[in-house]
Amino acid sequence: MPRTLPSSPPDSTVPHVRVEITDELDLAGLSEVAHVLDQVLALRPREVTIDLAECRHVDAAAIALLLDVHRRLSRRDAALVLSNPHPRIRRILTTAGVDASVPIVDSPRPAARGRARVTTDRR
Repeated sequence: MPRTLPSSPPDSTVPHVRVEITDELDLAGLSEVAHVLDQVLALRPREVTIDLAECRHVDAAAIALLLDVHRRLSRRDAALVLSNPHPRIRRILTTAGVDASVPIVDSPRPAARGRARVTTDRR
C-alpha cells in the first residue's frame, strides 16, 4: 500500500490580526492572554500586532510571553509587531532587549468597527 504524505497546512489563513491589551500584562492575567494568543496563532496569520496603548504595566513573565509569540511566528516566516506602548512600557521593552527582535511602532489606532476586545474581570 503506497504511503502518502499528509497535506501541509496552509501558510496563512488570515493576513493580519490585531490584539489590544487593555489591562496590565503581568503574571496575574497572563494565562488568559496566552490562551487568546494561542487561538490567534492557530489562525496562522502572516502578522500579529499587539496594541499596548492601554497597557500600563508589563512584567518579566509578559516579556517572556511576547518573545515566545515572536519565536513561534518567526518559525513560520510571520511577524509580531508591538504598537503604541506607553513611554514607560517602551523603556521596559527596550531595556529588556525586546526591540532587538520585535518591531515596536507608534501607529494610528484603527476605527472601532470590526474590532474585538479581550478583557479580564479581576476581582
